[in-house]
Amino acid sequence: MASNKGAYSTEQSLNFVIPIMLLLFVGIIYVMSQRSGSGFVSFILIGAAAITMIFWAKVLKKMAKAQKPKYMMREQESKTWVYDLIKGEQEFVFVAEVPGPEDKIMVRLIEGVLYVRGSGGFSKEVPIEGSSDMQIFDFKYRNGVLTLRVKKL
Repeated sequence: MASNKGAYSTEQSLNFVIPIMLLLFVGIIYVMSQRSGSGFVSFILIGAAAITMIFWAKVLKKMAKAQKPKYMMREQESKTWVYDLIKGEQEFVFVAEVPGPEDKIMVRLIEGVLYVRGSGGFSKEVPIEGSSDMQIFDFKYRNGVLTLRVKKL
């Protein structure tokens, strides 16, 4: 599984950048107002700058929240994963598309659940009724298609 430890999200970045932008903008307005010489005008300019920066900070946060993370699309794609399970009296045949090279494919049958892992964080669990006393007998992987034969012990 992919780990996001140490990675900053867009919202965390905005929480850091927006206050710095606000202080910088207010500082520039303050310096410009000191050169103009009028106290009342500088007060109005600083207030207008602060209101403008608060508005744009909220807009930026809304834009960051509106963007969907890439991993959400992966979940939606993986929900459409299709497999075939052909049941016989003494064996089952399992066929599915699994991403990755053959050395990255891992399959386990534990207590009636078939665990399939591929590359790119692909991981699926398929419950198989009546397979608690069965074992994977044959494993074939060709052109992205996994074929398993599961037989009774």
